[in-house]
Amino acid sequence: MEKLSSAIYEFIKANVPKEDILLDEPMGRHTTFRVGGKARCVVRISSIRQLEKLIPYLKIAGVPYFILGNGSNLLVGDKGYKGIVLQIGSKMGTVTVEGACMRAGAGLPMIQAARCAQENALSGLEFASGIPGTLGGGIVMNAGAYGGEMKQVVKEVTILNDQGEILTLDNASMEFGYRTSVIKNRPFVVIGALLKLIPGNKEEIFEKMEELAGKRREKQPLEYASAGSTFKRPEGYFAGKLIMDAGLKGHRVGGAMVSEKHCGFVINTGTATAADIAQVIWEVQERVRDKFGVTLEKEVIFLGDF
Repeated sequence: MEKLSSAIYEFIKANVPKEDILLDEPMGRHTTFRVGGKARCVVRISSIRQLEKLIPYLKIAGVPYFILGNGSNLLVGDKGYKGIVLQIGSKMGTVTVEGACMRAGAGLPMIQAARCAQENALSGLEFASGIPGTLGGGIVMNAGAYGGEMKQVVKEVTILNDQGEILTLDNASMEFGYRTSVIKNRPFVVIGALLKLIPGNKEEIFEKMEELAGKRREKQPLEYASAGSTFKRPEGYFAGKLIMDAGLKGHRVGGAMVSEKHCGFVINTGTATAADIAQVIWEVQERVRDKFGVTLEKEVIFLGDF
């Protein structure tokens, strides 16, 4: 892979500590699938100011970039990604509670957000207690589980556009839909959000979270690396049942497999390549389309060269 130009590297280094600039970084270290080739550069972001500087510069320089949270919904190709990955993680994961509201940075893990709400006797985020992504990623895709989704709790979202300007969008302006939002196809980066929750009972909220955790352990292949639900739910159907009825339970390519525990999950059994996982996904889509006439849209984002 062609190395990062010295001019771009020097600009990044002028705005980000050297220890947070990872050159030729294996992306398997940054995704829950635990596979993927190298990114030309991963920059660990620790402040909004860094984003304000880097994003307009990369746009003007014509350098592709990708905003990464916890990598829980991402498959990076084995040949890697030629652009720059801007990772918004724990250093942008601050959280404060203001009455029944919680203000949090985009890098806050969803699981941690749910725990913070519970500790402060605030209900509404129980559904997020097992979602492995960050708050920013959860907002972009309107993450949800067990009848809850982000649009139910988001009051406002603070974003950065590709001009380096900070804007605030209210709930209606976010255009939340099933696993989507206005941000998904726009050059916006979530940097934080204000969540409106409901005062409740700490013990009852904890019990609900434990109940959902039990359901996850029972029904999901949590012992394997995966990106969670691989496909969106097609209208009028359940993706997992369609896949099972198509005879694809346990279907395997190399080290990638349709989970026998939950057919809606494509898992890495330990030796998968990104190409193996992608091939399983494509074969599932083709078989279900041929057998039932239903198109399964993947939730997983493909990045880079396969």
